[in-house]
Amino acid sequence: MDQERQFPWYGWLGVAIVLVAEALLFARQPFVGRWFTPIVWTGYILFADGLALRLRGHSLIHDRPREALLMAWLSVGCWLIFEAYNMHLRNWYYVGVPENSWVRNLAYLWSFATIFPGILETADVLEGAGLFRAARIRPREMSPLWLAVSFLLGIACLVIPPLLPLRVARYTFAFVWVGFVLFLEPLNRALGAPSVYRSLEEGNPRPLYLLLVAGGICGLLWEFWNFWAMAGWRYTLPWPLDFGVYYFRMPILGMLGFPPFALECYAMYHFLRRMLRGDQYR
Repeated sequence: MDQERQFPWYGWLGVAIVLVAEALLFARQPFVGRWFTPIVWTGYILFADGLALRLRGHSLIHDRPREALLMAWLSVGCWLIFEAYNMHLRNWYYVGVPENSWVRNLAYLWSFATIFPGILETADVLEGAGLFRAARIRPREMSPLWLAVSFLLGIACLVIPPLLPLRVARYTFAFVWVGFVLFLEPLNRALGAPSVYRSLEEGNPRPLYLLLVAGGICGLLWEFWNFWAMAGWRYTLPWPLDFGVYYFRMPILGMLGFPPFALECYAMYHFLRRMLRGDQYR
């Protein structure tokens, strides 16, 4: 077997982190209970990268560790944008976080740094597993009109929600979840950065499908692990978005937001990566 295709040591470390963290969580160990989210997601990312390496022969952490660090920092910065939106839309809040502000901010920093890697590493694993390998559509170039409409519609989705009164704005987070996709995909396409739009034009819907499934998987894991953690988030979605049916703590309709959120993470990351010349990081 090719050495690069062996499951790496840090992948096993990731498995151990997840299993030990879950065992200590259910043993009610207070430190792990409070820091469970960033700990378990760090373990998951190490495992997923190792599995991607095993399946594909290359992976982010193994082959491009500096880019992995860049992705983590961009994950923090981009998630803070959504936190800024939430200050007005008020769709979630945090509980059980450390009281000391320095420690609390460290917990936020570590947790937010796992978002992009969690989703994009999951997509890499799915790609390596051969999911949607044969998926094809008819190649067709997107018209300048559609690209302009997408760009302008994305701006509208991002600008309008913060301008609305709270009683209305609370219903509009779906606009934010798709706004960056509509806004950034035309730019990524024009810049030559990885782009779902470009892949669709080439008749390859696989990146789209992989990201949607990866977002769904990560959403299931986020909400499952969040349910048991001592420190986590709670939702305040208004009726009828919250009509009493839940997946753990998430109103069931809210689960529909994770697949498009994965597209958003992909678009944001590759736009910023291109701007920062992150493709040169190794």
